[in-house]
Amino acid sequence: MIDARRLRTLRAVADHRTVTAAAAALYLTPSAVSQQLAALENETGHRLLERGGRGVQLTPVGEILLTHANAVLAQLERAEAELAAYTSGAAGEVTVASFATGIALVLAPAITALGRSAPGIRVRVRDAEGDESLPMVLDGRAGIAVAVEYRGAPSADERLARVPLYAEPFDAVLPAGHPLAEAATPAVRVADLADQTWIGPYPGNPCHDVVVLACEYAGFQPRLEHSSDDFRAVVALAAAGAGVALVPRSALRDMDLSGVAVRPVHDVVATRRVFAAVRRGAEDHPLLRPVLDALRAAAEDAA
Repeated sequence: MIDARRLRTLRAVADHRTVTAAAAALYLTPSAVSQQLAALENETGHRLLERGGRGVQLTPVGEILLTHANAVLAQLERAEAELAAYTSGAAGEVTVASFATGIALVLAPAITALGRSAPGIRVRVRDAEGDESLPMVLDGRAGIAVAVEYRGAPSADERLARVPLYAEPFDAVLPAGHPLAEAATPAVRVADLADQTWIGPYPGNPCHDVVVLACEYAGFQPRLEHSSDDFRAVVALAAAGAGVALVPRSALRDMDLSGVAVRPVHDVVATRRVFAAVRRGAEDHPLLRPVLDALRAAAEDAA
C-alpha cells in the first residue's frame, strides 16, 4: 500500500528540486522528508530519486510514479470536496494568495461580497507575486491563487484548475515632456521606445515577462537599467526622468501621476491575463467554490 502523504512529499521534492526546499514548503524537517522518501522507495521497491550537486531529480521510475501521484492526489481533493459538501461545510477558512493589485481589484471586493453571501467563510489573504502564489497552492499553503500568466509558469500544470478573471492592458509611462508624450496620436507603439532607458520589475515578476515579451514582439530587447517591483517606485523614477516603463493600468489607479505622461499602448501584446487557480479536483469544494464565484463576479464588476 502506497501512503498518499508520501506521494505529496515526492511531488514537493519534484517541484522544489531540493529536500530542504520541499521540507520548508511542507512544514516538515529535512530529515522527515528524507525518511518519507526512503519509506516510499521501500514501498515501491524502486529507487525514485537521484542526488546531484544541484539538488535531486526523479529517476524514470520516479517520473512514472509522479504521474500517478498527481492523479491520485487530484482524486483525493475531489473526495474531500464531496465529503465537505455532504456535511454542509460552507463554514471555515480559505487562504488566498494574490499579487497586490489583484488584492485591491478583485480580492478585497470579493471578501466584502462574501460577508453578505457566505458569512461563515473567512478569507485569509497572503500577498504573493504570481511566481510565488501557484507553488503555494500546489504545496497546500493556500487554497486559491490569484495569479498572472507568465513564461515558465505552472499555469498549464495538469494539477491546477484555472478560472479566468480578467485581462488588462499595460500603459506606457513617460517622463513629462517626453517627445512621445506630446505626439498628436495618443497611443504609443512599443517599437518607438526601443532606444530608451527602461524601468521595470525584477525577473521572476510576471509583469517583467509581459514587458520583455512586448519589446521582443516589437523587435528589440529593452535596456532595463532600473528595477523595482513597486509600481509607485517605477512611476516616481519615470517622473524623475530615469526612463520609460510599461505599467498595468489598474496599478496606476489612485496613484500620483504628476511628472509623468500616461499613454495607451498600440500593441495588444502588452496585456496581463489574471486567473484564479486551485488544485485540480478541489474546484467544487464548498469552501472554495463561493470564493471563486465571488472573485469572478468582482472581476466582472471591475471590467
